[in-house]
Amino acid sequence: MASRDPRWVLRDRPSLALIIGLVLTGLCGLVSLSFDVLNGDPVYFFIALLLALAPVPVLLAAVLALDRIEPEPRGNLIFAFAWGAGVAVLVAGVVNSLGLVYIENAAGLGYDYARNIAATFGAPVVEETMKGLVLLGLLKFRRAELDGPTDGIIYASMVGLGFAMSENVSYYVAALDDMGAQGLAVTVVLRGILSPFAHPLFTSMIGVAVAYAAQRRGPGRIFVIAAGWIGAMLLHGIWNGFASYVGIAGLAIAYLLLMIVLFVLIWIIFRDRKRIIGLIQTYLPAYWATGLVSSYDIAMLSSLPGRRHARQWARNNGGRTGLRAMSDYQLAATELGLLHERARGHVIDERTFNEEQRALLECMAASRAQFPPQPPPQPPGGGNVPPGYGPGARPPGGSPYPWGGAPGTSGRPDAAQWRPPPGHGVHPD
Repeated sequence: MASRDPRWVLRDRPSLALIIGLVLTGLCGLVSLSFDVLNGDPVYFFIALLLALAPVPVLLAAVLALDRIEPEPRGNLIFAFAWGAGVAVLVAGVVNSLGLVYIENAAGLGYDYARNIAATFGAPVVEETMKGLVLLGLLKFRRAELDGPTDGIIYASMVGLGFAMSENVSYYVAALDDMGAQGLAVTVVLRGILSPFAHPLFTSMIGVAVAYAAQRRGPGRIFVIAAGWIGAMLLHGIWNGFASYVGIAGLAIAYLLLMIVLFVLIWIIFRDRKRIIGLIQTYLPAYWATGLVSSYDIAMLSSLPGRRHARQWARNNGGRTGLRAMSDYQLAATELGLLHERARGHVIDERTFNEEQRALLECMAASRAQFPPQPPPQPPGGGNVPPGYGPGARPPGGSPYPWGGAPGTSGRPDAAQWRPPPGHGVHPD
């Protein structure tokens, strides 16, 4: 019986459900944008669309730069962004509009007063709920991808950026209709330049809570998620309320609050990165007997510059095949450390642990088999040395090249028969 490709454990291939989900979110996005076309001048719409799209590549790059130790599957990231830009925006827009009409009619308030009430008390509940649903979906169907708070922040930021992009189109069209070019310029500065990460920061409260719940068992997880949800709605409501009722001074206070939240989240991400490195240094030495891991590899995996230099070495000496092999090796090795953590926390059972452990070891073996051979020593008369490699060179952390490890360690072990020593697998605490 043929075994499946061991790379399944890296979850890098789109499933049928993902493809269907992307189609549905895309359709919702088109419907949402069609409202903007119908509500304003088509020329204004295309101007607004271009201005909303312009900062997205930079913002996405900034978010993904935080996700370099254990990159999330691209399909999941794309779906989170598409959910925010499509489903979340469409449903929130419809519900918010109906809520605004209800407040106007029920309370007999003017449009401006009703809009401020809806923005402060209604929109945060609706919008954070719609954005948070995709995080609950990840917890239910992709729990293994939520390995820590960084993952929760990354997914929350992706859905938030998608939501903000689509929402900005509506705001820019309205600004052009109401106040012309000057109003558009002010709106672009306030939304696109001064607060592009507002929605990602709001939803990150839910992301951190959901990621925490993914690593725990028991009913207490519900209260953690609820607390994160309330935190996201409060932060969103404070931002909208201060901007609506206090004016520029209130906006400055709300902006300061967002900056504090941003720095706290960055601190959480760096703490989480140290945690993952600690897992690599704790659990991977037990695999030295397989020949798949050496002290060189652990030093490389424990450092972002070391990982980057290793990929550079692989690309310069093995081309795209070498680069892909090194990238797969780094990801599989990192996932192996995280797998042990899930096992120790009883998040997975022994059968799942053994199955994923075997697949990850086979991924590492297959990747090492495709590592480029060592470059020849530099000739006595001088010559070109490929960037990222040099005889006797030492990477950050003090371990010498080559990153591939000691000679003779690239063979494929019998991963199915090997088990780590006691204390490194699934066992009761």
